[in-house]
This record gives sequence, C-alpha cells and structure tokens, in this order.
Amino acid sequence: MVHLLAKLLPEECPKLLHRVVDSVCGRESPRMADYGDMWTLVEWMEVLDSLSSLFRLVVGKNTPDEEVLASLADVGRGYGEAVLTVLRARREEIRQALVERTNNVSSSTLQDFDWHIKLALASDKISSLQTPLLNLSLDVKENGALKPVSVEMNREELQTLISSMEAANKVVLQLK
Repeated sequence: MVHLLAKLLPEECPKLLHRVVDSVCGRESPRMADYGDMWTLVEWMEVLDSLSSLFRLVVGKNTPDEEVLASLADVGRGYGEAVLTVLRARREEIRQALVERTNNVSSSTLQDFDWHIKLALASDKISSLQTPLLNLSLDVKENGALKPVSVEMNREELQTLISSMEAANKVVLQLK
C-alpha cells in the first residue's frame, strides 16, 4: 500500500487521510470518484484497506511515532509526517470508534440471505434501457431479534459490494 500513496500529491494527502479516519469512525468513506484518476479500483481498495488497517493497528497497539514513521519509510518522509499529523489529531476519536466497534461486534450477525434479479421497468424510457437490478434480502440478528433488510443494487453497486466483501474477507483471513 505504502508505495501507492506516493501517487497522491503531498498537499492532498491529509484530506484523504482525514476521510479514511472518518470511515474508520463510521462516517462517510472517501469516494473513488474523487481519486479515480490516480488509482485503479483494485489499487483504490488496497489504499483504503491499508490506511484503515494502519490507523486501527497503530491506535489499537498504541504504536510510538518513530515506529509509524519507520513503517512508512518507503513512501517518503512527507507522507509519513502527514499520517502522523492526522494520527495525532484524531487518535482519541479512532480509539473511541474501535471501542464502540468492539462492543457492537457481537450484537449483529447475518442469519440468512436471498437474492433475485429483475429489470427496472418504471417508465417507457427506463424500460428501453433494460437495467438489471439485484434485490438482496438479508436476515440480520440484532440484539437477539431477527430483522429483515432489503437492498436493491445495479451492476456497479453490486460490483462495489463484491469488492468490499472480498476486502473484508482478506481482513478476516489476516486476523486468523
């Protein structure tokens, strides 16, 4: 990941890093549309996953600044300093998000899922497009109660979901 960060202009790095921290804290993630000219989709997912993991790991293990800088030596000092600046400013916020996430991990589990594909036929113009949609129904167990969740996605949203699930699977495999 570290070498991919060097594709970003140093003055734009803090903005991306703050957006990644927002994502770690459960708020809106950075959008690939804002950075798509720098990275491919695979590289983008790797950058987000690596930066998120870095922030969680550094805060979770209370890693000293010197070790953080050493781990980012390949990308250049300016980028390492940007990471440290964001980390120092938002360390407590990240720590709180990690504590909340740990407390909520056991409260929601996926029980079952079902999927259907249909064509959107809302109007004459839209029906001529024949846009395939996926209707994904999830049964989520939250605090002991089963809660149905239904999501409708187009092809691009489905691809994003698949990429996210593959990235999540990678993280889970790394934790084992």
